[in-house]
Amino acid sequence: MAMNSDADQLKLLSIFHYVVGGLAGLFALIPTLYLGLGLCLIFASCSSSDGDASPVVMGLFFVVFGLVAIVLGLILAIAIICSGRFLSQRKHYTFCLVMAGVECIFMPFGTVLGAFTLVVLLRESVKQLFTGNPPPPPAVPPPPAPAVTP
Repeated sequence: MAMNSDADQLKLLSIFHYVVGGLAGLFALIPTLYLGLGLCLIFASCSSSDGDASPVVMGLFFVVFGLVAIVLGLILAIAIICSGRFLSQRKHYTFCLVMAGVECIFMPFGTVLGAFTLVVLLRESVKQLFTGNPPPPPAVPPPPAPAVTP
């Protein structure tokens, strides 16, 4: 019965990882505003004949910052989605465990999901699901010896 419960919990965690990964991917696109602002600064200063280089430098800063933030956010989103896939396949236990810890920085959804994932993954029965070894059967006491009458 515990195996069935663990499998159901892993399935739910997998689904929630897909949802949080999608949200992380969506939030990763917010820095496109910085990217757009930087490009506007660069192109606006290039069209002016002022000769001041400070808007170009600020524009490059915004472009680089925006691109780095977008790339890192999308990498995090892809890793969360991969973790959900691995949970459903019961593979790569260490990756799933590390990603559960990393998800905690994505507040509030990732924090809740990461904490629940850590709680589930640290159970011995779940570790055995990932290794493919079935848990040992519960110890059954031997039947009582028949009473010998003299």
